[in-house]
Amino acid sequence: MTGELRRSPLHERHAGLGAKFAAFGGWEMPLEYAGGGVLKEHAAVREAVGVFDVSHLGKARVTGPGAADFVNSCLTNDLRRIGPGQAQYTLCCDEASGGTIDDIIAYLHSDDHVFLIPNAANTAEVVRRLQAAAPPPVTVTNEHEGYAVLAVQGPRSTDVLRAVDLPSAHDYMSFVTVDGVVVCRTGYTGEHGYELVVPASLAVDVWDRLFAAGAAFGIRACGLGARDTLRTEMGYALHGQDLSLAVTPVQARVGWAVGWNKPAFWGRDALLAEKAAGPRRTLRGLEALDRGIPRAHMTVLSEGAPVGEVTSGTFSPTRKVGIALALLDTAAGLEDGATVEVDVRGRRSTMRVVKPPFVKPQVR
Repeated sequence: MTGELRRSPLHERHAGLGAKFAAFGGWEMPLEYAGGGVLKEHAAVREAVGVFDVSHLGKARVTGPGAADFVNSCLTNDLRRIGPGQAQYTLCCDEASGGTIDDIIAYLHSDDHVFLIPNAANTAEVVRRLQAAAPPPVTVTNEHEGYAVLAVQGPRSTDVLRAVDLPSAHDYMSFVTVDGVVVCRTGYTGEHGYELVVPASLAVDVWDRLFAAGAAFGIRACGLGARDTLRTEMGYALHGQDLSLAVTPVQARVGWAVGWNKPAFWGRDALLAEKAAGPRRTLRGLEALDRGIPRAHMTVLSEGAPVGEVTSGTFSPTRKVGIALALLDTAAGLEDGATVEVDVRGRRSTMRVVKPPFVKPQVR
């Protein structure tokens, strides 16, 4: 199964827990674990604490005099909105089209040091573009396999970090570094949580400490299946589905992550023009009114005519209904509350257009 797939430094720990593996972004990663499955793993994050190995996520470092200014001139969000010790959601867009090459978390260490976490499949392309544009002496290095990334998520996540003497009191979207481990108050689940960037050599030790201390708080290992249901309940975009070279930040309704007043970033002119004219389609939420479960690429119809396509869809374990994100034609004039149909394998399922999130977030 593995072929040329990369493996996390924690692969043997996952195998020992009976993980079902799947290829994802060029990596062999846990989809779910024996004795739990997606539903129990999802519930652990909403009710107690779950730990995800997301070491497949990319890691890139930009250093040198003016590194932060350089990154700010390339990526969409405005790094000057934050200070050292803070992280920011941002996007790497195509200069000509404004399409999304990737969405990224940027860790601002200093004016001369920015650490980036792109998505697994896009890391090489993001690094390539940054390297091609970097003015000497700014350097961009791909450190994809040098670190593991662990997401500790859920209402008991703070208890677990305290139990292993890792910092937990800092603000949302800020980070603290202790003994080489970067602890950031962020995540992809909508729950209070942390993401730990850990040197690969320390990954097993940190994993073992988390699970030893977390047993008292109902800790559970969680795979990418639960990660997907959790993020869809929050309406968080997934690159390759809800964001892509064919889907701009304006269409995906993540314009809040664009520094519109900045003088330069990749795709600025195209995005400003699209924003002014209005996008031809926008990403919206859908909630099933029957037992239908929407999936990616299913057609959305209004009064029998196609008006869009599902980009992400799943069964919501929390709400017990089918939910989706879908790109809907602006010309259709569908407001929140409008009823549409989704072609679910040849059967029309009735759904309502809603504004995500589908579950109230608890991130702060």
